[in-house]
Amino acid sequence: MGTMCAVTSGLAPSGGARWTGGAGGPTGGADVTRAVGRGRLGKDGGVSARAVENDDLFSAGMRERLERQAPLAARLRPKSLDDVVGQDHLLGRGRPLRRLIEADRISSVILWGPPGTGKTTLASLIAAATSKRFVPMSAVTAGVKDVRETVELAREELRLHQRGTILFLDEIHRFNRAQQDALLPSVEDGTLVLVGATTENPSFAVNGPLLSRSTLFRLRAHDEASLRALLERGLGVSGATADDDAADHLISLADGDGRSLLTSLEVAVALADDPERRLDGEAAHITLADAEAAVDARVLRYGPDDHYDIISALIKSLRGSDPQASLYWLARMLTAGDDARFIARRLMIFASEDVGMADPMSLVIAEAAGRAVETVGMPEAQLVLGQAVVHLATAPKSNRVALGIWGAMADVAERSAGDVPVHLRDAHYAGAARLGHGKGYIYPHDAPAGFVPQQYLPDDLVDRRYYEPSNHGLEGRIATRMTERGQLSNSNPSDEGAIS
Repeated sequence: MGTMCAVTSGLAPSGGARWTGGAGGPTGGADVTRAVGRGRLGKDGGVSARAVENDDLFSAGMRERLERQAPLAARLRPKSLDDVVGQDHLLGRGRPLRRLIEADRISSVILWGPPGTGKTTLASLIAAATSKRFVPMSAVTAGVKDVRETVELAREELRLHQRGTILFLDEIHRFNRAQQDALLPSVEDGTLVLVGATTENPSFAVNGPLLSRSTLFRLRAHDEASLRALLERGLGVSGATADDDAADHLISLADGDGRSLLTSLEVAVALADDPERRLDGEAAHITLADAEAAVDARVLRYGPDDHYDIISALIKSLRGSDPQASLYWLARMLTAGDDARFIARRLMIFASEDVGMADPMSLVIAEAAGRAVETVGMPEAQLVLGQAVVHLATAPKSNRVALGIWGAMADVAERSAGDVPVHLRDAHYAGAARLGHGKGYIYPHDAPAGFVPQQYLPDDLVDRRYYEPSNHGLEGRIATRMTERGQLSNSNPSDEGAIS
């Protein structure tokens, strides 16, 4: 392994990056490794000049053929930071990530962003700019064995050539905890500089110790302006033109994903490139029909983060009494294929937590919606859930029941358990009377109003107030009733027997 490393490193371009074993990356290491593998070594153990020359010619020809056949998104991949479309908050002049790349001072970083926002592109630009050895790896196919081999080679490179190593780990969230832990010592001691790319929230997808040793950069979904710029570049490379409505259609369905846009454009160009529709030498022209045929349905981006973010948006919209937004977020979840039963359960919880006694029927409606979802299933269940969402959004709101039970639970957890007052204790068994159980208890139904003031809480909690009703909706009537009974702060019992 040491000889291989020395040979490979010795032929690497001075000060340049090398993709070790990766097709399509900068040449050097991969070509030499291929020559050695074929046994074309000179008498002194080195690689013959003819072998290297032939391999260079082979690689150049292969790269040229691959570039011609590569998808449009790959052919348009930027060659410099100035070519990058979007991500100005990271890559604009003087912005932090650009400065680190240009100065070749990248430390371990996590690139987090939706699909098609340029994470792999950034990795290729780092590879082109750095003097360090650059190793690309995909967490989809790699394992701990690959990581350990990379670490050993990085140590050898540092020992023999005083040259650092950057490991680009795509889809880092695919590594489990043990696999990520294998990276930690080498990242911590500087043997490796980690550049991880992920579409999932690193707070959940990346181990805490690894995340704390990395700088997090968040890439944003492309806005309309950057998507339009990508589309224009794609049309230029393809030698095609497009109607405005066709371009608008492709952009609107891309959902901020640049790669998806260029893939759809490539299909649309192929559909428009019909000899029967154009004269010889005339450029392919994309119509709305071509664009619609290329992308006939929007594929919603909906990962784990989206699931939690959108259910959060739904609940907050319900709490804010906005039926329009509530229906929209519900539709987003259903269209993405989220579990209708999960949504129904959250609506039941919301009915108690955020509507409560202001509209007690809300819980009944939410629970009925849950049963209806089980009975009728999708897609008809969207009607049931829609009705429940509109009811909950427009209902009066109160969280006083939730505050009440949370307060009582906190007292149970944090205070000593108070004794049950003697007059409330069980008195039905023989011998209970001798213990005084039940003595002094007043049966409320014997009172004209069906209510009598007496102590029900333990002695040390007798002044606690867990439930304080609001004046919203039907809860206002409860507040009036409790005030008349003297059950609220600064209230006195009513002398009248009748309670509304």
